[in-house]
Amino acid sequence: MTQRLLSRRAMLGALPAFAASTQFARAAETPDTRFTPRIIGNPHAPVLVQEWFSLTCTHCAHFATDVFPEVRKKFIDTGKIRYQFHDFPLDQIGLIAAAVARSLPEERYEPFIMSLFSRLQQWAFSSNDPIEHLRQEAALAGMAPSRFDAIRNDQTLAKALYEQSQNDGRIYSIQGTPYFRFNDKPFAQDPETIEKFAELVRNA
Repeated sequence: MTQRLLSRRAMLGALPAFAASTQFARAAETPDTRFTPRIIGNPHAPVLVQEWFSLTCTHCAHFATDVFPEVRKKFIDTGKIRYQFHDFPLDQIGLIAAAVARSLPEERYEPFIMSLFSRLQQWAFSSNDPIEHLRQEAALAGMAPSRFDAIRNDQTLAKALYEQSQNDGRIYSIQGTPYFRFNDKPFAQDPETIEKFAELVRNA
């Protein structure tokens, strides 16, 4: 199953300034290491697996916590695949979380997003303010509160992340998360098991 884009449309309605403003129209033209590809594994592996996910997606969290550890052990660490992470936020909280993750040193990106997925219910769906919970998660990753606030309020970064995911959605017809590509073959849902993932790798 996938988490659909209904909440994504709600995010659009909540961010009218992004669509209307021209202040950041050229943001994507500025080189920014926060947008360098997040790829792990053997650079010469014959299969490139790409995942588009939202950090507030429960189906993405299932894959990250229940399947990905075995993917890393059996396919990434053994050099069989390269694995690329693509942020595809579904809502404002997911957008801020992606901005924070991308602003950490690159080597902390994967551990941070995996930590967020493992604690999704505690921070994203808390009855208290999820932003404050996210601030605490960022602090555990070594981010100062002042840095967190600067990232949270960085409209240039937010707009660039949003437009990048919009562009990916158009190119690949992404209708929900998680969405995968095994080389050029799409798989538009959570594989759910390591056996299914292995089948998709074999058929790539």
